[in-house]
Amino acid sequence: MANIVWHTKLRIYLDLTRDDLGHPEFSDLWETVYRTDRFYAARDVPVAERDLQCGGVCQEAGVEAWMHLRLRAGRREAVHEKAEDEDRHTLPMSDEHKAYQDRILRVAQEDGFQADSEVRTRVGRSWIQTDTLVEGAGGRRIGWEVQLSSAGMHGPRSVRARTAKAEKNGITPAWHTDRSDYARRNDTHWTRSDNLPAYVIAKNGDLRVVSGFRVLDFWHCDLRAVYPCPDGVRRCGRFHATSKPRDVLFDDLVRRTAAGTIVPVQFRVGATTLRFWVTNADHDRLEDLRSDDTQLPPVHEPTALARASHNRPTCKPSLQSSDALALSLNRPEAQNSARPTSVEEQTALVQPAAASHSPLHPSGLPTELVKLQQAADKAHAQLEQLTDHEERDRQRQAWRDAAVTVQAAVTQYARSKGLNRYEVEKRLRHIIRHSSV
Repeated sequence: MANIVWHTKLRIYLDLTRDDLGHPEFSDLWETVYRTDRFYAARDVPVAERDLQCGGVCQEAGVEAWMHLRLRAGRREAVHEKAEDEDRHTLPMSDEHKAYQDRILRVAQEDGFQADSEVRTRVGRSWIQTDTLVEGAGGRRIGWEVQLSSAGMHGPRSVRARTAKAEKNGITPAWHTDRSDYARRNDTHWTRSDNLPAYVIAKNGDLRVVSGFRVLDFWHCDLRAVYPCPDGVRRCGRFHATSKPRDVLFDDLVRRTAAGTIVPVQFRVGATTLRFWVTNADHDRLEDLRSDDTQLPPVHEPTALARASHNRPTCKPSLQSSDALALSLNRPEAQNSARPTSVEEQTALVQPAAASHSPLHPSGLPTELVKLQQAADKAHAQLEQLTDHEERDRQRQAWRDAAVTVQAAVTQYARSKGLNRYEVEKRLRHIIRHSSV
């Protein structure tokens, strides 16, 4: 395909990347040319007789390459009639590109992983072509893309689009370059080495990756912290992570991504999302730092489909079903107001009835709920301070068990009192984490 088309009859170049095709003096030029081409196609007119030729690489090479037009997903495209003309637009692979491919294959195969170059993976009606595909441990597939030439950031063939397509089909994209400007882009997980000749890349000596791999420094946001609080608070008392660049050998990067000990991560700094590679231990610690029991699967309450009713509506509460609500209606301040909806007010309503069943915290919630939430928060705080992988696994399970217990207790309490479960949980967290208890 090409973006520049030569119209032999109109004697003008058509730039398909521009809305007006590069000719603002002609209104509706695309509609005219496209409809004419479709008219010819409907009457089986040969492509070579439709007045359209490649006006880019083929014309520069002195070749008359005939083309036809099409719309694909709303994009304008000019398609070569012959495949050899299309291949003329593909740049030949450089010696440096081949050297990187050969090195990736050699390193992967030396460590017992299967790997192959120029692998085409079927995706629906199209294909994904990967420079070098490494079949790693645990079924992971690392798709290495060596990009030493220009690569666009937008469009169907952009780095972002190709990365998303690979991820959607179970391939972890690993893009490597020698261009410093690509290392600052965040459209994929870039790694970069210095600009080296092919014979140096092909050698067995050390090939250093100078960008794209980082280590994470986990720290406590107290008065002794050397980093400023990322939340803009003087000292919030929580744990945070800061990323620091670190060099790694290219061969080790190939081995460890295939083994799963180096993994990609997305790290948010302010409004920017950075993409780089870290060890699997740093990745797990970051996930624990980000995690919270609010992200655990919620306890599903039984729900029933609502049905129509012919009964008359009533606002009269039943003393047997809600003693506290009936008592609250006798209060003077309640007679001129609607039924309270916040958890604080709802908790105050049920407090007289609940007092005889279980002790209450000064906030109005059961003391048992407060203790369970404190235990879950304490388990999570201990998890943030551990560094040993096995100890973290055991503590992570203990924290999850405690969090599940809290959620089950909150669900049972909210259901027994006719309260909104989400509001009860929100109130409980506010009491524990934003008040001195």
